[in-house]
Amino acid sequence: MSGGSEPAARLHDDPGLQPERTVMAWGRTMLSLFVASAVFLRWLPHYGQAIVVLVLLSGLAATGIYASQRRRYRSGSEGISAGRIEADIVAVVSTGASVVALGVLAIWILVANARF
Repeated sequence: MSGGSEPAARLHDDPGLQPERTVMAWGRTMLSLFVASAVFLRWLPHYGQAIVVLVLLSGLAATGIYASQRRRYRSGSEGISAGRIEADIVAVVSTGASVVALGVLAIWILVANARF
């Protein structure tokens, strides 16, 4: 039942199981990163070209999530069929690191341009 040519949606019988919820959560994370990119663009006139780094970093993280969605869904669906699902540690750590880097860079830019 888990043949290579079979669509991912047919690998398990319940469409409301974990793979769908996980993909939806990653989709919300991706959307949040794209929105953060747009917010950073609004800072551009006030804080200068350093903001471009924030826009690129958040856009790159969101694009990485988008690019891995299909693989993540298939892996979750196959894991349910096999009775064993493993966490995607690389995706979680890289997303977490991206968010921390965005926060640190944003604070650094704000402090560097502060007028006391």
